[in-house]
Amino acid sequence: MRANLLFAAFSMVSTILFAQKTDDFTTSSGYTLRITHIGHGTLMFNFRGKVIHIDPWSRLAEYDSLPKADYVFLTHHHGDHLDSVALSKVVTSNTLLYWTKICAAQSKLKLEGKVVANGDTIATPDFRFIAVPAYNIVNKRSNGNPFHPQGEGNGYIFEFDNLRVYVAGDTENIPEMEGFGYIDIAFLPANLPYTMSPEMLKSAVLMLKPKILFPYHTGNTDLNIIKDMFVDIKDVDVRFRELK
Repeated sequence: MRANLLFAAFSMVSTILFAQKTDDFTTSSGYTLRITHIGHGTLMFNFRGKVIHIDPWSRLAEYDSLPKADYVFLTHHHGDHLDSVALSKVVTSNTLLYWTKICAAQSKLKLEGKVVANGDTIATPDFRFIAVPAYNIVNKRSNGNPFHPQGEGNGYIFEFDNLRVYVAGDTENIPEMEGFGYIDIAFLPANLPYTMSPEMLKSAVLMLKPKILFPYHTGNTDLNIIKDMFVDIKDVDVRFRELK
């Protein structure tokens, strides 16, 4: 059974809204998950008094003024996701850091992190998560190699009680999405040529069937195109935030 999501105002296709920086959701146990939209592929979650930073990037925020991390998740090793400056400001000796094998190898900091790979399922003291594939099939560099090769990066499905939140990382509409199970909240990228076109994004949503969609890592994508494409999908609430 899905968590009881609390919406201030439910709209199947919301107006494009950039001012709102946080969204709150209530889980089945009565806890609040607060999502802070920092920008690009960067998010911060608060749950049960714990702070979770996802792909912290110092270009987007003054991390000296943000809370330290109880948990950090990195999706892959590109510079807008693996940023040593941001990590140095949020990681403490008590932080649980989860990242990929390449992140661990390329980090400029000597951090104690746990390498997780596609398919790993881990129960932390506060929530559970699953590392899922994130890669390109169509979009490639001039040498023919994908921008994000299969097996290098992770997306993460977080389970906060029975509220399931999917943070996709840099990926296309890969076939594995059909097997992810129910998704309450999905963060899906739409930033050509590195991730998805609006058409790919719609394909991903049709596979995932999330209750709420936050397009993120959108780059120069025209968000009005995305908005128009979802008019006929009546059971997905599309919410736009400043996540360029």
